[in-house]
Amino acid sequence: MARYVTGAPPPSLDPAVVALLEKAETATIGHWRHWGFVDRRVAPLLPRRRVAGTAFTVMLPANDGTMLAHALDHLRPGDVLVVDRLGDRRHACIGGGLAVAAQAAGAVAAVVDGPCTDLEEIEEAGFPVWCRGLAPVTTQIFDMGGAMNVPVSIGGAVVMPGDAVICDNSGVLVLPPGEAEAEARRAIETQARGAETARRVAAGELRMGVVSGATARVTGG
Repeated sequence: MARYVTGAPPPSLDPAVVALLEKAETATIGHWRHWGFVDRRVAPLLPRRRVAGTAFTVMLPANDGTMLAHALDHLRPGDVLVVDRLGDRRHACIGGGLAVAAQAAGAVAAVVDGPCTDLEEIEEAGFPVWCRGLAPVTTQIFDMGGAMNVPVSIGGAVVMPGDAVICDNSGVLVLPPGEAEAEARRAIETQARGAETARRVAAGELRMGVVSGATARVTGG
C-alpha cells in the first residue's frame, strides 16, 4: 500500500517581508551568505522577474506524480511550490497543465529539483518555473506514495515548509523565515551602495581597484 505523508500547512510569510525579498538579489546575498543556495543547475526555464514567497514542499518518487496533483489543490496565494524529485532526473513532473493549475491556486513560482516539460505552454501561461531543464518523458498517477509539507532537499539545500524562497535569474535562495527580513534589508542597502559606486566608476570619479581594496593588496600600499 502506498504511503502518503501530509504535513500541516506552514504559516505564510508577511506580505511586507515578501515585498522586501522581491527587491533583494540572490547574487547580492551571495556576497556574505554561503548556505541556502540551490544548485545552480536548477535554473529558470525562461528569464524572469524576481519572485519570492512561502515554501510549499512536495516530495515525489521516481515517475509518480500522484502527490503533486493532490498538492495543487492545497496551494495558497503567495506560495512557491518546491518539489523534491528524490534524485529522479528523467521524468518531468510539471508541464503546461500543472503550471496553469498552480498559477490558478495563487502560487507565484515552482522550483523543481528535476526536469519539466511543455516550455511553450508554461511560457504562454506566464508561470515562473525553476528546474533542471526539459524532458519529454513525464510522471503519471501511479499511486507510489509521496509527501507534502515536509522537509525536503532541493539542489543540496534543505527546504522547510514555510521557508522564504527567492528566485531570480541568478538562482534560488532559501532562507529561514526569521532571517528573511534582515537579509533582504541588508541586500537592498548593499545594492543601493553598489549602484552609487558603479555610477561614480562610470563617471571616472573612482577606480574599482582602489574602491575594492584590491590595488592596496597587490601593491602593498
